[in-house]
Amino acid sequence: MIDLFSGLDAWVLVSLLLALTFVLAFEFINGFHDTANAVATVIYTKAMPPHLAVFFSGVFNFLGVLLGGVGVAYAIVHLLPVELLINVNTGHGLAMVFSLLAAAIAWNLGTWYFGIPASSSHTLIGSILGVGLANALISDIPLGEGVNWQKAIDIGMSLVLSPMAGFAVAALVLIGLKWWRPLSKMHKTPEQRRKLDDKKHPPFWNRLVLVMSAMGVSFVHGSNDGQKGIGLIMLVLIGIVPSQFVLDLNSTTYQIERTRDATLHLSQFYQRNEATLGEFLALGKAKDTDLPEQFSCNPQQTEPTIAALLDSLQGVADYRSLTPEKRVEVRRYLLCLDDTAKKVGKLPGLEKREKADLEKLRKDLTATTEYAPFWVILAVALALGLGTMVGWKRVVLTIGEKIGKQGMTYAQGMSAQITAACAIGMANIFSLPVSTTHVLSSGVAGTMVANKSGLQGGTVKTILLAWVLTLPATVGLSATLFWLATKFVG
Repeated sequence: MIDLFSGLDAWVLVSLLLALTFVLAFEFINGFHDTANAVATVIYTKAMPPHLAVFFSGVFNFLGVLLGGVGVAYAIVHLLPVELLINVNTGHGLAMVFSLLAAAIAWNLGTWYFGIPASSSHTLIGSILGVGLANALISDIPLGEGVNWQKAIDIGMSLVLSPMAGFAVAALVLIGLKWWRPLSKMHKTPEQRRKLDDKKHPPFWNRLVLVMSAMGVSFVHGSNDGQKGIGLIMLVLIGIVPSQFVLDLNSTTYQIERTRDATLHLSQFYQRNEATLGEFLALGKAKDTDLPEQFSCNPQQTEPTIAALLDSLQGVADYRSLTPEKRVEVRRYLLCLDDTAKKVGKLPGLEKREKADLEKLRKDLTATTEYAPFWVILAVALALGLGTMVGWKRVVLTIGEKIGKQGMTYAQGMSAQITAACAIGMANIFSLPVSTTHVLSSGVAGTMVANKSGLQGGTVKTILLAWVLTLPATVGLSATLFWLATKFVG
């Protein structure tokens, strides 16, 4: 790890370390801001003592980050066009990083202070979009090119639909439990359990399900939200020291050859489907020398891009043998070809079998660009896990008592947690960032409606207001900070 930062100017090194500290601070805050939701029901229902619930939640968050992969991380990274990350100078890279992190941390701390279950996912995504849009305005780039809008739409849909699904599914699960065991003690609140049964804890099986589902939520939260932190750190590293991190310098010769083979097979794939793709890709019309001096990702330039990439990788057995400029160039080509392949996969006319082949080629193309060093994963896991162990009380009270007009029953807690664990787990499989906060709190609200308990209008309005305001507020804040920072760095 240390050798990756050797040779940097002192001020760049200090700025880089400060930026990494900011990211880990964001993940620490995320731990006690979002993970409180994972233990809210298990603490409120007294299924586990608070200190044990928080400790084990921290452990499962840690494990979730370590085992979660990097799919969600690069969904975050690809919100911004790669040109912004590798073409800006170091000063602008630092401005970008500190602006989005300062905006995200400020909003997270503010909503946590007031006990509002706001979303760290919305916060982070809004901050990244704000920087991208501000950069486009400052650089006279069309707004359509300042952000990867297709990726933003995909992520936006997952963030909007997942709470709705959480509300509906949790309500249905509770209705199913009431139909299955209408007289069960699981339909009591902790207060009713204490008064009627003179018992402090839930019935054994209900308690076991509450504990297991809470740890499940913690694990998938660690995987999903931890990857956002990994993505942030990779944004920092690629933006400030691109020569060391645009490609995985630890890639084996086999992995590099696999990337080169995937490029060659991609060319063969396009030729095989020339009748369907010829016009979209301008197949046979471009020459190898047709790449513009200022490279831009254009499907019409696919053949020259493939030729240039194959030429750049010819005889390469170790990425370290490439010059820093060549590494940046190779990454550009790889990401451009991947982006074009994704668009091709959505075109009508391709057979299902061909689309499956294209997806496999895309994975091979990005195998050495979509990565994270182990030290990055470990640092994020530690920050999130430790953050989980503090600051949970404010949000627990909101989730347990302030969403519904009555306290939460054991069955409601189980329904909301099982739904949240499954929903976030599915999002991880499809590499989509979702909000643990919104999925769980909407699940609780769904069970309150299904239980005919009613909702507390004030709390629901506050949560919805935070949900609506988070994106525009963080977009505006990060954009303003980035504009001011670019003025400072010149």
